[in-house]
Amino acid sequence: MGFLMLIRFATYPAKTSLTARLITSVIAVAGMVGLAGCDNAQSRTPANSESQKLEATSSSAPVAKNESQLQQMLAANLAKSGITAKITSVTATSMPNIYWVKAEGLPAFFTDATGQYVVQGDIIKVGGAKPEHISANLQAQDAKASLASIDKKDMIIFPAKGQMKAAIYVFTDADCGYCRKLHSEIDEINALGIEVRYLPWPRSEQTMPIMEKIWCSSDRKKALTDAKLGMPINAPTCSNPVRKIYELGANLGINGTPAVFDTEGHQLGGYLPPAELAQALNLK
Repeated sequence: MGFLMLIRFATYPAKTSLTARLITSVIAVAGMVGLAGCDNAQSRTPANSESQKLEATSSSAPVAKNESQLQQMLAANLAKSGITAKITSVTATSMPNIYWVKAEGLPAFFTDATGQYVVQGDIIKVGGAKPEHISANLQAQDAKASLASIDKKDMIIFPAKGQMKAAIYVFTDADCGYCRKLHSEIDEINALGIEVRYLPWPRSEQTMPIMEKIWCSSDRKKALTDAKLGMPINAPTCSNPVRKIYELGANLGINGTPAVFDTEGHQLGGYLPPAELAQALNLK
């Protein structure tokens, strides 16, 4: 069996992106080195020697004895690099010495047994009858549990017409073009036996008040439809789940809308035409 690691540096909101923080730190250090002096053969020799020493030190880095110890080691290493993150869990994967990490306010990522390396991307196991998408399966498990934890009263649900054959969760915003296109086809989607469970995911602070007004409306379905038609929404302020669900979506790695998930936690994509959505859900 073999493993294929696809490292993807994705774009996430600034407050949720660990990769962005790491890249910023590296660029800052690189910039200081570049501005500090001229490059010449003499100055490169000690640097190469020092690099070899660092590589030797890294290769002899202590390996965690268990997941609890690795969680502490990783947190300490992140802190040393100026990154504050509350790690909530570290789980072994089927790839030797590679662990799945979840942290508050961050998309999940991978680390090694030393807690010195962070990878945000895809790991695929090959060599079997078909490739095993390790990262996608782990992400789906997390998403399934997170989505199932949301109370249905905090969703805006457009039920299937007739027998419900499938349900989808849709993270949506009021003024997103593709969100509006999806909603314009809601009757067709429902007619295919698909229940649509809307969740608020304002893409900026500018749309946060609109989404809160929708969720504070006495008729949420009408308010959501009106907002997607560009109509003003009038509603009193209330206790609402918008920010909480936004954070949940950010933790799942959402960085745009619509974000469509099935009930097993698999992200089907963004906007899909009704027929393609039904196909993605394996509906006949």
